[in-house]
Amino acid sequence: MFSTLTAFRNYGQQAIEAAKYIGQGFTVTLDHLNRSPITVQYPYEKIVSSERFRGRIHFEFDKCIACEVRVRVCPINLPVVDWKLMKNIKKKQLISYSIDFGVCIFRGNRVEYRPTNCLSMTEEYELSSYDRHESNYDQTALGRLPLSISQDFSIQTASDPSKSITDRYFENKTVTDSTKKS
Repeated sequence: MFSTLTAFRNYGQQAIEAAKYIGQGFTVTLDHLNRSPITVQYPYEKIVSSERFRGRIHFEFDKCIACEVRVRVCPINLPVVDWKLMKNIKKKQLISYSIDFGVCIFRGNRVEYRPTNCLSMTEEYELSSYDRHESNYDQTALGRLPLSISQDFSIQTASDPSKSITDRYFENKTVTDSTKKS
């Protein structure tokens, strides 16, 4: 008889704990129901990426010393570095540099382990294309700095929804018109 009472007591405690966990889960669900949805109209509104975001790589050809550290650090030997040896000065001269972002896993090690500041990460995250061969960037494409989200007047950042796209356009237009007159 005593063992039966102990079993019922344990069963009661387990039922109370289970009800407590179900209640906690239900409160999380209700909390999410009370939040207003955040809808981003993608091409016209963009979310401002965090300061530590690692996007597309920016490459400065004149700073590169063709050391090939980027190739050794990359786990899949992705960067292609072509160079020739200048025998008179005993240094390598970079001929071409390319990265296939369709295969890249964006670890950022090739940026951190470089001996010179020839590579940096940008805030650009739009690397989609319809053809996978378009994601192979050479030194010319890597050298172009993307336009910052905060500088592009045609894009409304999701953190500032109070201004419409047309308001931002006319603000920038009046600023440029006033600078032309002076």
